[in-house]
Amino acid sequence: MARILAFDYGTKRIGVAVTDPLQIIATGLDTVHPKDILEFLKKYLLTEQVEGFVIGDPIQMNGTPSDSKQHAKGFATLLKKNFPTIPQYWIDERFTSKLAERTIMESGLKKSDRRDKERVDTIAATIILQYFMEQHRL
Repeated sequence: MARILAFDYGTKRIGVAVTDPLQIIATGLDTVHPKDILEFLKKYLLTEQVEGFVIGDPIQMNGTPSDSKQHAKGFATLLKKNFPTIPQYWIDERFTSKLAERTIMESGLKKSDRRDKERVDTIAATIILQYFMEQHRL
């Protein structure tokens, strides 16, 4: 089996998470600036097989797309253009950043470490990937 990558897209940072090759465990991989994401992915794909991209779908509480949806769609288009053979999946990302912040708060990290936005984005991507895995279990 190949890995699955998940993204918590933001205009300042993209949180990236990955499954293990057996797709059992979701783990935070990195946080990447949007301008660097293609280079990051091309380098990653040289050494790892990836069979899917999961993108956090920015939806508001009432179910309508949030203002950041257009940016996430642009990101998805960029992925499709550069990696046309890798399928994409969208997962509702409501509450993932809040859950990530709560996870960090409950982890016992120092206050300065809890403020690390990159850590929040990576954990949010991990939560998005975990949601996807739960929905697609056989």
